[in-house]
Amino acid sequence: MWGMARIDEWKPVIAMLVFDLISAVTTALIKKALQEGLDRLVLITLRQLVATVFLAPIAYFKERSTRPKLTLEILVYLFFSAAFGAALSQYTFFYGLQYTTATFAITFTNMAPVLTFLIAVLLRVESLNMKNKAGAAKIIGTLTSFTGVMLLTLYKGVALTHQAEPSEGPDHHAAESGKKSWTLGTVALLANCLCFSFWLLLQSKLTKKYPALYSSTAYMFLISSLQGGSLTAAIQRRASVWILTRPLEIVTVIYTGIMGSGVGYVLMTWCVEKRGPVFTSAFIPVIQIMVAMIDFFFLHENLYLGSVLGSILMILGLYILLWGKKKDALEASSSATPKPKEEEDKEKQVKS
Repeated sequence: MWGMARIDEWKPVIAMLVFDLISAVTTALIKKALQEGLDRLVLITLRQLVATVFLAPIAYFKERSTRPKLTLEILVYLFFSAAFGAALSQYTFFYGLQYTTATFAITFTNMAPVLTFLIAVLLRVESLNMKNKAGAAKIIGTLTSFTGVMLLTLYKGVALTHQAEPSEGPDHHAAESGKKSWTLGTVALLANCLCFSFWLLLQSKLTKKYPALYSSTAYMFLISSLQGGSLTAAIQRRASVWILTRPLEIVTVIYTGIMGSGVGYVLMTWCVEKRGPVFTSAFIPVIQIMVAMIDFFFLHENLYLGSVLGSILMILGLYILLWGKKKDALEASSSATPKPKEEEDKEKQVKS
């Protein structure tokens, strides 16, 4: 019995490590496929379509007796959830990934919980009390993460590894163009974090109105594939853009659709249900370590001092923020728990 209890306790940890590995491989595959010329919008459309086909049967059988009816209000929520959580979020991430490195891009995902917290405070969805330790930790964590972002963006530093980089020629304009592309990539990654933050806040309302998580995600995948397909058809007039000719393109679409979107979402949702969002968020930085290893050994990207220092500050800030949120939640739950009758009687005696 004790052994089974220990296994059950470790299941969420193993699930999140598997999720991190899936996410790391997904990022590396997408980076390589984009480098070889796969269209970003085509990738989004086909990936989401594969994810829909994978998740729809699971949603149908798992939630067929508990699924609420679709209303116009819920469809509107699903439309914007698909736009922010899938279409725009993926497009901005793919754009940033194409013009930076996989390690740099995945580092920026650590900003999503921080930006979500700030937006939630501005919208008064989340309270902030500076007088207690939890509130102070949230502010310190936020400032530390933003310092990491500034360092990551503005300071490159010396190369800590020495991979042979592809030559772009001695032309000065090529270097300037590279800097411009890196800046655009950084802005796109920041936009990705903002989209993801808005999606998280939107999702918190959607789950209350439509609590069937698997069904709502399947709908989100379907709607986002329609959004991506419509936009691609409007921009790209050539039908050949839809034809996947290279094995890497086919593997990327199938793997990222089934594993990255489908299995990854199921694992993450299960972990949130079992151990809560703070536990799940704490494993996000592990993806960065895995991606850095893939980046170095397979994509042959150099690792720079600025990226390492910025990443450390961002991860440190994220964990301080998560600690503050966890402490705040524990204090709120303990204050909401009714006191035993004996304690209430003692307090009345002291007051009298």
